[in-house]
Amino acid sequence: MSEKKESCEGCEGNPQSFLEKTNNFNSIKKVIGVVSGKGGVGKSLVAAMLSILINRKGYNTGILDADITGPSIPKMFGINKKAQVNEMGILPEKTHNNISIMSINLLLDQADAPVIWRGPLLAGTVKQFWTDVIWGDLDFLFIDMPPGTGDVPLTVFQSIPLDGIIIVTSPQELVSMIVKKAYNMAKHMNIPVLGIIENMSYIKCPNCGEKIYLFGKSNLRETAKNLNLNVLGEIPVDPLMAQLVDKGEFERFNNDYLDKAADKIENMLVKDTDIHSFV
Repeated sequence: MSEKKESCEGCEGNPQSFLEKTNNFNSIKKVIGVVSGKGGVGKSLVAAMLSILINRKGYNTGILDADITGPSIPKMFGINKKAQVNEMGILPEKTHNNISIMSINLLLDQADAPVIWRGPLLAGTVKQFWTDVIWGDLDFLFIDMPPGTGDVPLTVFQSIPLDGIIIVTSPQELVSMIVKKAYNMAKHMNIPVLGIIENMSYIKCPNCGEKIYLFGKSNLRETAKNLNLNVLGEIPVDPLMAQLVDKGEFERFNNDYLDKAADKIENMLVKDTDIHSFV
């Protein structure tokens, strides 16, 4: 029986058999994946916003940029320095407000150099960001996942002990099908889905404040209801946020678009603390 169990490690019925241990210097309480079924819907934007909002609540946060071929997190925070590597591991860079950041762009000689790697090398790099980076003491680590349901997202789901994921979408009709793919992958891997966030939901008229739905009526509520998911936020097209991203000053954004999502994530840690105190 024991031999059979060992030979079955890694099969579909045992997806957590590939879980990796993080660096010995790390103490990470909660790991949240930010995912999307397709690219270009604002996944990195959401990961950055949530990390900032939770950081403002007084928690230690970090962002693992797992989108190796399309890294954007360092640019959003204005980080140009390269990560330092020593015998103990890789040291993440810090934002102005002390959010820890690790991205492939912090290891490349040129930030605009293309990463032309095959799947196994991409997946191995993401795994190293979990095992080799000295994150230290974090309350929340957000993982900006690569889009889709392919090799690298699968590696994250199997190698890193995720406490939950948030699905990011946009209003187009096609996206509801893509959302279901991401949702079904998480369920197949036994990863809790915390909720769904829609980006580019609308744009506000600068004169009268009326909401203009660029992509027509959104089916967000219907999609969420069909999947029994909570809607955690709707982000409009906001020129000010775009300007802050381009300037590398995203930590300065001031809006309440994802306050509900931040509260839900914070409650994950609060509930654990209450349970531990009771025990």
